[in-house]
This record gives sequence, C-alpha cells and structure tokens, in this order.
Amino acid sequence: MTRPGSGQPAQPARSAQPGRPARLSPAELARAKAAAARLHAEFAAADSDEWAAGAEPGERDSLTDEPGGVRLQKVLAAAGVGSRRHCEELIGAGRVEVDGEVVRRFGARVDPQRQVIRVDGRRIPASGDLVYLALNKPAHVLTAMSDSRGRTTMTDLLGSSAGRLFHVGRLDYDTEGLLLLTNDGELAHRLTHPRFGVPKTYLAEVAGPVPRGLSRQLLTGVELDDGVASADRFRVVEQVGGRALVEITLHEGRKHIVRRMLAAAGHPVTRLVRTQFGPVTLGSLRPGTTRPLSTREVGDLYAVVGL
Repeated sequence: MTRPGSGQPAQPARSAQPGRPARLSPAELARAKAAAARLHAEFAAADSDEWAAGAEPGERDSLTDEPGGVRLQKVLAAAGVGSRRHCEELIGAGRVEVDGEVVRRFGARVDPQRQVIRVDGRRIPASGDLVYLALNKPAHVLTAMSDSRGRTTMTDLLGSSAGRLFHVGRLDYDTEGLLLLTNDGELAHRLTHPRFGVPKTYLAEVAGPVPRGLSRQLLTGVELDDGVASADRFRVVEQVGGRALVEITLHEGRKHIVRRMLAAAGHPVTRLVRTQFGPVTLGSLRPGTTRPLSTREVGDLYAVVGL
C-alpha cells in the first residue's frame, strides 16, 4: 500500500515500538479526558443522595448532611458493624437511624463525634476516639491510679493508658473479676448511678453448708448498719464439705455490699469474683488482661442506661 502521489509505502498514523505505549495525539488525549470526566460524573451520581438504597429517586429523608462529614456506611463499618457492603444493606433495609431518623441514603454524611447512630434500635460506638475495655482484675490490686502505701494499682496493670480511662465502679482490694474501663464519661456515670440500677453478678466462696432458707433471706433483705440490702437473684452452685460456691446478683453499689450481706447472713466470704456487669460477662478473660468490648456489648450498655 502506498501513499497517494508519493509511491512510498503508507506509514501508520502513530508509531509504536515494542514495549513502549503508543503516543496519543492532542485530539485523542482530549477525547480520553472527556470520557474519564463522564465516568467520574456517573460514579458520583451513583453515590449521590438521589440514588437512595431501597428508595425511588426523589424519596429522601430530611436528615441534613454534615459539612465535611463521613459517609454513613463508612462510619458503621469502622464501628465494627460489618463490612461496607453489609452496612449498605442495613441502610437500604431501613435498619439504621441517625438522631432518631431512619436514613436510607448510602451517601449520607454524618458526624460520628456528635450524632447518635443506631442499628436495629441499638446505639453503636461511632466516635473513633472512645475506648471500651473489660479487665479481669486480680486479687490484691487497688482500683485506683496510685497508692501511698505502694500497693499494686490500675496503673501497674495498664500502664500510662490507665490515667485516660474511667474505671466503672470499683472492686475491693481482695475482690477479683470484671471491671469495665472507658473514656466515655456519660456512660460511666450512668452505669454507676443508683438511679439506673445496673445489676452485677458475683461468685462467692463461703462457709458451708448453706441452708435452704438463705436464698429467701437474701432476696427478702438483710439488715446492715447502713440499712436493709437485698439480692435480685441467688443460687447455690455447689457445696463440698465445709465450703460452698454461691452466685448472687444485685444492683446495690454500697461499699463491700456482697461481703457484708453474706456475713450478716452467717456465711462470711473467703473469695469473691465479679462475673458480670450489666450485659457484659467476664467469660474466659485471663486475670490481669483486658479485651475491647464488642460493638454489640457497647450498644447493650447504652441501652441498659437509656442512652
């Protein structure tokens, strides 16, 4: 094939050497940029508010997007609700609320530091700077940051991070078991306030044998020097010789309350372990170690105190 009027073989419009991409002409480069811009616009539209999951275009909620906010599905995924895809499915199904309003838009932008977000009615810990931990406190550790007498404290267990966390309630120096730690001041306050009556469960080793009437006595109430105290639940787990293991649940928060109640009933405690605080259980957590609470556990704690 020759070029007209030259008698020379025709050359391709662009030359391409092996291993090197062909160069685009200015016109081709402009067309490529225009195509990329169209694709970008299409993707932006697909992620916009008008493409609300499970809703027809124009069917919008009245939630105002937060300027500079984070996309709702990203906040949910970061909080541990599930994968981004799963979170989008929850939004599309109408199972997500922001400040009490159901939101179905994938692109909705929220402020996780300020707004209350719920999934299936359960509040989630959306703020990334909040910490929620469970600690298995060993015996002979003081529930304090420091001690003038040189006893082991929370700082010895947790290091410098202890000073930035609230311990939710206290455990006696000799008492073991579950202690919650958080920097969420409002939640910590409510969990320990008597008005909310959050139940706590303990396993106690006591002098035996335990008579059948002890359960009725503790549920009815025993007289202490600062008033009557009663248990919410009580059961005998096992009895061996002169020792018995009992489980007691109560919402009282007075100092040494479990030890004082059982002693007043004639069964002084030789060992005491808290196994549950509200909806959170100790489980298999080893003494002296911590674990982060799950999204569900934090949501359950919010629920039990009305947050």
